[in-house]
Amino acid sequence: MAIEVRIPTILRSHTGGAKVVEGSGDTLRDLLTDLDSRHSGLRARLVTDDNTLHRFVNVYVNDEDVRFLGALDAKLSDGDTVTILPAVAGGAFGFAAVAALRGWRQPDGQRRADR
Repeated sequence: MAIEVRIPTILRSHTGGAKVVEGSGDTLRDLLTDLDSRHSGLRARLVTDDNTLHRFVNVYVNDEDVRFLGALDAKLSDGDTVTILPAVAGGAFGFAAVAALRGWRQPDGQRRADR
């Protein structure tokens, strides 16, 4: 099953610069696991340690927000298009979003966005 995934600029370091990659899976969770096996570290930028979508990331399946489709349990089909968009706002919140997506950490090892 081929699913097209559109990658935002900020995450392309995980895909070798590719704007679009392909993956497979019956759910968004399965797709992200598949993508992480091919593009190491990508899943960690999208999913929290509690196995929920990071609040600074918007994911769409065929232009529908996955938060209304079951989040990580959203069903996928062959030919679907998944779009990943960082939800970046201005000010300190915007910096926290970028830090979370890039995986920046505090000197004590904690992720900056986890504070």
